[in-house]
Amino acid sequence: MNKTAERPRGIHLLPNIFTTGNLFLGFYSIIASVLGDYERAAVAIILGGVFDYLDGKIARWTHTTSRFGVEYDSLSDLVTFGMAPAILSFLWALKPFGRIGWLAAFLFMVAGAFRLARFNANVEVVDKKYFVGLPIPAGAGVIATSVIAYHYVFGYSESDKPFWFVVVVLGVAFLMVSNIRYYSFKDIDLVKRRPFKILVFSVLGALVIAAKPEIVLFLMAVTYAFSGVVEGIRHRKRFDVLDIDDEDVVKE
Repeated sequence: MNKTAERPRGIHLLPNIFTTGNLFLGFYSIIASVLGDYERAAVAIILGGVFDYLDGKIARWTHTTSRFGVEYDSLSDLVTFGMAPAILSFLWALKPFGRIGWLAAFLFMVAGAFRLARFNANVEVVDKKYFVGLPIPAGAGVIATSVIAYHYVFGYSESDKPFWFVVVVLGVAFLMVSNIRYYSFKDIDLVKRRPFKILVFSVLGALVIAAKPEIVLFLMAVTYAFSGVVEGIRHRKRFDVLDIDDEDVVKE
């Protein structure tokens, strides 16, 4: 029998359209950063996170997951949540620090690449309820919302050189390659029937975000980033740097 004839042809169009939208927003963010439009670059990264969430959900709901889709999604994520935030960070705040600045931006990007590689390597064996290490979209979200919140609260001028942002970038990079566990929210099923009060709380939450999105989104991103650290301290777990052959990681 000809094995070539057994291979499925074509790709699933709908989820890959959203993945392409994610990739486009990452590319747009890079262009906006180069042009000095940092707020728009940050917003593009956040919107990329929405598209990244939707492509996975749509693929699962329509049973159109594929190996091609997984690989394409990872490559898109590296652009939107790895390279775009790194370039945004460097051009927005890290450039005045010279070598320290561009090395910090590079470490963020390479940490994101490691995070994606580990996720793909262990996707079949880890607990679906938790991520091992801060997910790269969440790490990018911390960077993007920090830029937006800073502009909203303090404004921005060429003389501003926030050194604390170097610490933020390096800290997020460490969290992405650590063995800290983060709740994945994958066990939340939006299709199943829920109590009416859940709808009320969801609407109220949306209204709070809409009232002050610059601040609320920043607080949400930072809270999630620290949630894993707090849980790790509470359970007295070690915050090791990743090792994809580590037995503890595989068993989680």
